[in-house]
Amino acid sequence: MAIKGSLKEASLPDVLQLLSLGNKTGCLSITHRSNFGSIWFDTGRVCFASIVNRRDRLGDVLVKSGRLTQAQLDAAIAAQARDPDVRLGDLLVRLGLLSRELLNEQIRVQIEEAVYSLFTWTEGTFNFEPDLRPERQDFLVSVRPDALLLEGARRVDEWSLIEKKIPAFDIIFDVDRRRLEASGVALTSEQQAVVRLLDARRDVQQIVDDSGLVEFEVGKALYGLATAGFLHRVGTSHPADPKVPEARVEEHRNLGMAFFKTGMFAEAIRELRRVIELRPRDAAARFHAGLSLLRLGQWAEAADTLRAATELRPAKGSVFHNLAYALERLGLYEDAAAAL
Repeated sequence: MAIKGSLKEASLPDVLQLLSLGNKTGCLSITHRSNFGSIWFDTGRVCFASIVNRRDRLGDVLVKSGRLTQAQLDAAIAAQARDPDVRLGDLLVRLGLLSRELLNEQIRVQIEEAVYSLFTWTEGTFNFEPDLRPERQDFLVSVRPDALLLEGARRVDEWSLIEKKIPAFDIIFDVDRRRLEASGVALTSEQQAVVRLLDARRDVQQIVDDSGLVEFEVGKALYGLATAGFLHRVGTSHPADPKVPEARVEEHRNLGMAFFKTGMFAEAIRELRRVIELRPRDAAARFHAGLSLLRLGQWAEAADTLRAATELRPAKGSVFHNLAYALERLGLYEDAAAAL
């Protein structure tokens, strides 16, 4: 049976422990404001985790960490385009660009970091659907939740301190290099990597992206530098160019489809309607919004939404088929027959 609730009433670590003790298999979906994440279980152990719109795709992470060059990644992606059934990770190993052990280690870190990031979500909702398995992924791990819970608890405690100095990821810092050099203090490898990127232009998120480090490592490094008085804040990054809102559209689309696939139809409708607001002629968004309304039994709204989708040419047969179903449920049999 499905398990649903609020993160205010049951913390995510408590939910993980419950699913682990019950040896559950399925998908735990978590929402927090406009963010969406999922943790997949196989007989009580975590086998995969992801956060929608999190910028940690395998190829990009490998390039940023120095494991691959951009040219090698581009060549692998081109080869994958010719043979789409081959997963990128397998292809990189086949081409001799990575060892299997190194690939597995990198993806395990990605999955664990996604779980640790989800532990910081203290508001929102969760929904566990049993017997679901991940769609095809590059790699599935098998991690005991208690190991994740111990490390996650430590990080959450440290984040509460880090956030006092680094309250947001759009803050831009600069470093007093003269004072840092004069101090003679020994920096950790993470602090050295961060200092090289502090240029009064990059915000915290850009430092994460460019350093190849995870958010926690960057936050901890910045916290140490700020506490020692080597950093000063110079401002915040500018929002994305409003004339090119494609990234915003894709963010809402990805969230909408993730909600739709996990049966959270009200949330899917909310996100897909935002896509429609930004892209009125987006037929796919209207179609899936219509399907979500059908699942909720909102026949009239579903019919209106799907009817609008049929006006965007070329409309697929599935749009008319579902429109006919909505019309039938409304008792509009002649209109349903016309749609069919």
